[in-house]
Amino acid sequence: MDTKEYVSGLIEKARVAQKVFETYTQEQVDEVVKTVGKAVYDKGEELARLAIDETKMGNYDHKVMKNKGKAMAVWNYLKDKKSVGIINYIDEKGLVEVAKPMGVIGAIAPVTNPVMTPMHNAMITLKGGNAIIIAPHPSAKKTGIETTRVINEALKKIGAPENLVQCIEEPTLEASSLLMQMADVTIATGGPGMVKAAYSSGKPAYGVGAGNMQCLLDIDADIVDAVPKIITGRTYDNGVLCTCEQNFVCHESKFDEVIAEFKKNGGYYVEDPKDAETVRETFFPGGSLNKQAVGLTAPVLAKMAGLDVPEGTRVLIVKANGCGKDEILSKEKLFPILTAYTYKTFKEGVDIVNANLELEGKGHSTVIHSFTKENIEYAGCNIPVSRLLVNGVGSSGVGGAYSNGFVPTATLGCGSWGNNSISENLDYKHLINVSRIGYTKKDAKVPTPEEIWG
Repeated sequence: MDTKEYVSGLIEKARVAQKVFETYTQEQVDEVVKTVGKAVYDKGEELARLAIDETKMGNYDHKVMKNKGKAMAVWNYLKDKKSVGIINYIDEKGLVEVAKPMGVIGAIAPVTNPVMTPMHNAMITLKGGNAIIIAPHPSAKKTGIETTRVINEALKKIGAPENLVQCIEEPTLEASSLLMQMADVTIATGGPGMVKAAYSSGKPAYGVGAGNMQCLLDIDADIVDAVPKIITGRTYDNGVLCTCEQNFVCHESKFDEVIAEFKKNGGYYVEDPKDAETVRETFFPGGSLNKQAVGLTAPVLAKMAGLDVPEGTRVLIVKANGCGKDEILSKEKLFPILTAYTYKTFKEGVDIVNANLELEGKGHSTVIHSFTKENIEYAGCNIPVSRLLVNGVGSSGVGGAYSNGFVPTATLGCGSWGNNSISENLDYKHLINVSRIGYTKKDAKVPTPEEIWG
């Protein structure tokens, strides 16, 4: 069987399952969605271990936290939302909104999140009455297959239609491209090339932009609170997530205090300019990210760069020589290295953040540690990102957390800045069609030209 025939077969089976599924009531749909989340939650440890063993990247405990925590957060968010039939009455406008499925969703999964992303995408897809076909990354295909098996084993027990959730078992670029062309909608969570292919498939698509999380510390930031959060974000899953803190920008008068706090919390400051240059050359040889370093711990990275670091080192810190295109370490780093910048005025701090984002990561997210409303809102109005998180941990916060109002997600839209169609967290509402019933108002007032134009 050739690849086209294989993918066509998956699509056909998904359509059969989806036609049955779209007859389900809201309560039945929600039971299916909950079952998917609970299945991955229950197998969170085993699936995390499989992901680590297969991909050789990331942190086992953190992957367990992601699998279990995201399953809980997504179901907690979805459980009381209407997504079947009539979902809203807008009486003052005489409108009634009716939700209808989009059909078969193709979901491209990244190697960095081979369990959590397929689980999340399956949950929001099914919430809308759709079927889903998952295309795992070739380097995480065993994990993708097993995640799908775990989900389907649980769905079978509740009598859900067979083939609602399927997986491409021999993932290739050709198979993914065919899936994007044949599915009704694509969710592309991966590199820029894959996202571009999704938007070029001729079908609707939701993609993500490049990450490069900037962290801006206002002069009034609580450094004792902020620094551990930055380290937590930078080291989460050994720094492979697009939501991990990458760089911090602080007031020049606070720099020594900030570095001292980093040292207390496992940060190693690379002070020698020669050592700093070695870090640049080791992890961005020729200006490109060293893929051999992805997902490794700080002590291993230090050894690669010939640095002697204390036991318990969690993150390496290098002072920037410039910002944006003038500093290679301003780019996204998929390992626990932080780049440090200082500013004289808050506006200059925002300018540094923007220069770094222009290099990479525009449209994604930024964290600000501040208690000054004026500065927070200045940053919100002047930094071209879809999410500005205040006094939180970026790695676990911008993707949705109980402590903020962002929607729990595994796919973060970056707007036109990141060549994406949405500038918010991907949600079930993006995977339903909404029909609108519009009643004619007999007593509607028609304004005069004078009333309209004044």
